[in-house]
This record gives sequence, structure tokens and C-alpha cells, in this order.
Amino acid sequence: MLSSDPMERDAWFLQQAEEVSRAPASVTDELRGRLKPIPGGIYEMGARRSSFPADLDSPRRKVKVSPFLMSPHSVTNADYARFVEASGYLTVAEQEGWSFVFHLFLADRAAWPISPPGLRWWRRVDGACWSAPEGPGSDITGREDHPAVHIAWYDALAYCNWAGLRLPREAEWERAARGGLVKRKFPWGDEMMPGGAFAMNTFQGKFPDLNTAEDGWPGTAPVDAFEANGHGMFNMTGNVWEWVQDRFGPRPPAGRLPETDPAGPTEGHARVQRGGSYLCHASYCDRYHVHSRTRNDPDSSTGNCGFRVAADP
Repeated sequence: MLSSDPMERDAWFLQQAEEVSRAPASVTDELRGRLKPIPGGIYEMGARRSSFPADLDSPRRKVKVSPFLMSPHSVTNADYARFVEASGYLTVAEQEGWSFVFHLFLADRAAWPISPPGLRWWRRVDGACWSAPEGPGSDITGREDHPAVHIAWYDALAYCNWAGLRLPREAEWERAARGGLVKRKFPWGDEMMPGGAFAMNTFQGKFPDLNTAEDGWPGTAPVDAFEANGHGMFNMTGNVWEWVQDRFGPRPPAGRLPETDPAGPTEGHARVQRGGSYLCHASYCDRYHVHSRTRNDPDSSTGNCGFRVAADP
């Protein structure tokens, strides 16, 4: 039985992730070969003014990032299934026995009444996990090319250890998301719907009770849905939140000289998530911009969070 002590739980999940054996070289070479090069350089990270001050995404600061490699899309269900089959790894949700599912995906919401305080649209569902995203009776058939969800930070770390890769640092993630553009809101520019067309997967309708799904996807979309940005990255905003390596915490004040390859705070429990998800909506979670960030505990598991991978050149 898992300990109720947060420090003991963290140590247990971290140990499980770190004990995963690396895949054979043929597999790690294949996975590394999928990554795309992202040029290094100096850019302005963050927002001029924050809509959510607690997110600590402003003011803008100059950052210098070395060249790196990054996956053009989130890790898919097929990718994660391959990892689990090879390693026997059990995710945090599988060890806990439950995860949070968005209420509109449940046939009988009354059967799952437990929600986090103030977040009635999230329901604790026994048996929900990456391979059963809506709980008992659900599976990922037909969604092999969708992002793996119900992934805790520790689960992402475990996959990286197996694949011989790593999570992107937050400054790398935003560099890739911007696609070479300067001071733009989205990976493609400043218009949310360029030319009147949907360019990402977010929530349409009246959040949280009516999703018209006008963009074609009531939940996750395939990882390569919509157009890639200037660096060949898909779905850097919308679809699913993505874990990065950094801890969440106060950042150094913006200075005249750029920070070089920042790695985030050295202390703190919560980890950073980037990019927003299919549940973001202007009325509640207007966090679908290239600078948008939030935080969550590393053992937190929800139906709208996944990750992508990176590596040094």
C-alpha cells in the first residue's frame, strides 16, 4: 500500500521511474531519430503582462538556449504502450487505482461524485489510466496516434529513462513552441483562428458543461493534427498540457543580459506544464499561448496531460 506521507510517496514514484531499464540501442536510436533540431539563440521568454499572475509567466526575459533536439509531437498512446509492454512499468494512476476524468466523458457522472475543491468538472474515476482514459470499459483503440494522457511527471520521466531521452527544459520548450517567431501569441502568429480556421484543439461552447467541438475534437486530437509551426512542431498549444523538466517557483528578475540555458528553480515540489489543453477556454483557462504555463504535483494524473521528449544534439 502506498504511503500517505508526501515525501515517502515521491521517493517511491521516483525510484520506480529511475529503475526502468534502458531500451536496446536499436530502439533508442530509432526514437532519437524522430527528433527535430531546434536552433539555439537568444529570444524573449514569457509574456509582457500576465493574465494569471500566479503562473509567473511575466515579465518577458531574454534567454539564450543552446541547440537541442525535440520531438515534433507528444508521445502517443502507441509509443507509451510499446514502453509499458517492454518495461512492465506501472503508471502512478495504475498504482493509485484512479485518475481524474473530465465529467462530460462519463456516461454516468453520478457514479463518480468526487471532485477536487472548486473543480466539479474533474471526477475521480477508479480504473482510469493511460490505457483506459475514461475509466472501466474504455480503451485507446482508434486513438493510437493521440497523445498518451493520465501521465504523471514521474511517468514521463520513466519513459525518458527507457528511451534514452529527456524531458525538455522549459526554456527549450518555449523556444520550440515559438517556431522562430518573435513576440507572437501562438506558434503561427497572433490570430487565434488564422483565416477563420481552427489551428489548435481547445474547448468551444460554454465551459464546462457544453462543448460544441467545432474544431473537430471533443477530447484529444491526433498528435499531428493541425499545421506544424516553423520548427516542425505540432500542437504546441492546445490538445494536452505537456510536462517539462523544471520545478515551478520564482524565477530570477529579468536582467539586461540573457540567462543561458536556464533550468528552473533548484527547490520546490510542483513541476511546470506548458501549452494548454483541449479544455482551455477564454472564460476559464485562457492558457493556450506559447508563453502559457501552469503547475501540478509530479504525481498528479489527469486526462488532459501528456509530454514530449527532447535530447542534446
